[in-house]
Amino acid sequence: MAHIAVRMLRPGQQAIVARHIGNVGVGLYAHKRYLEAAAPLTTPEALISEHTLIGFDRETPVLPGLSNSFALSRDLFALRTDNDLAQLAAIRSGYGIGFIQHGIARLTHGLIPVFPREVGFTLEVWLALHEDLRASRRLRLMMDHLAAGLAGYAAASKPQHVSS
Repeated sequence: MAHIAVRMLRPGQQAIVARHIGNVGVGLYAHKRYLEAAAPLTTPEALISEHTLIGFDRETPVLPGLSNSFALSRDLFALRTDNDLAQLAAIRSGYGIGFIQHGIARLTHGLIPVFPREVGFTLEVWLALHEDLRASRRLRLMMDHLAAGLAGYAAASKPQHVSS
C-alpha cells in the first residue's frame, strides 16, 4: 500500500519527499441565520465579547497571527474542536462564527464572510510521499494529478470581500 499525504504544514520528517502546491486562504464565516439572530457585527474586537466563536481545541501556530486587532486563544471559543467537518457543521447550523477555507465557504450555501479584510490567514498545501516510493510511475502520476487539482483549488481560495 502506498500513501500520499496532503499536509497543511511543510512536512519535517526524514525520508519524506514534499511538494509545495500553494496556499489556501482561511477566514471567519457565519451562516446568515446566525447573523440575523446575533448582535450586530461592529468591530473584530467585539467578536470576543458579543459573539459565539467556534475554533480549534489545540493551540496551533496560526492562532497568534490571525489578527492585528486582537489575540485569539482556545479559551475564547465556545465550541472547540480540531475536526474541520465538525466546525463546518456547527457554523452551517447557525451556532456561531468560525474559520473556514474560502474555497469551501464559497461552496456552502448561506455562509457570509465576517471581517474578511481584518481577520484571516493562509495555510500552505503540501503533498508528501516517502522517498522510497517516488520512483513509482503510478505514484508520480497520482502526485501530478493531485497537485494539479489542489493547485487549482488553492488558486481559487482567495478571500472574498463583500461590502457590509
